[in-house]
Order: sequence, then structure tokens, then C-alpha cells
Amino acid sequence: MSNHYHALVWLDHREAKVFHFNATESEHVVVKSTHHGEHIHHHANSGDSGHVPVDHAYLEKVAHEIASAGAILVAGPGNARKELMSYLESRNPALAAKVTGLEAADHPTDGELLAHARKFFHADDRMHSQIHPR
Repeated sequence: MSNHYHALVWLDHREAKVFHFNATESEHVVVKSTHHGEHIHHHANSGDSGHVPVDHAYLEKVAHEIASAGAILVAGPGNARKELMSYLESRNPALAAKVTGLEAADHPTDGELLAHARKFFHADDRMHSQIHPR
């Protein structure tokens, strides 16, 4: 993969779409969850939350895919984006510090995602340096 400065990761609990891009080109990879669509049915008085547990192996794969980026936008529906941020903050604070945006986004097309990310970083770049610290 090319070494683009910007990255967008859109994720839900089943998959993550990771885009590395600049103003004119992009590359992307899809990372699949290891839980493969697990669905838990919550029963009254069962003592559990009714939610699928956090898939740490999946979040680690996503973190690996965005590790080379200088600025990262994280988007997605539900709690997945928050789980990724919590994971990064606890396991890789340096990578968490590169996240400049955390946004709710349902299920846009890849083109809509890239257009939004380019617009986001066009504004965000004015606020942050693009020079990698040494």
C-alpha cells in the first residue's frame, strides 16, 4: 500500500473499510470481524448485557491497517467506532493520538465515504501540521 498521510476507517461490528488516500487517489482494504455475525439474544434476568463481546483480534487488525497514517478519521454506526477508540487508547495511545475525528455514519457508499473524508481533512489540515514527528 502507498504511504498516504490520511486514513479513513469506517467500521461496524462485522467489517471495517480502511481507506488510505490523498486528493486524487485512494486505496482500501476490508477487514472482517472474527465473530462472523454472531448475534446474541438477551433474555430477561439472564445476567448478561445481551451484546456481543468486543472482538479484540478484529480491532488489532484494524489498528494494524491504520498504523502508517498521519491523520485518521474514524466513522461508523453504533458503538464500533467507540470500541476502536477505547482499544487504541488502552493498547496504542500514539495511534489513538492520530485520530482527529470520530463521527457517526450509517452505511454510506465507498464514494460517499471518500468524499466526506476528503472534505473533513481539507478543513482539518488547516488546523494541524502534516509533518510526522521524529
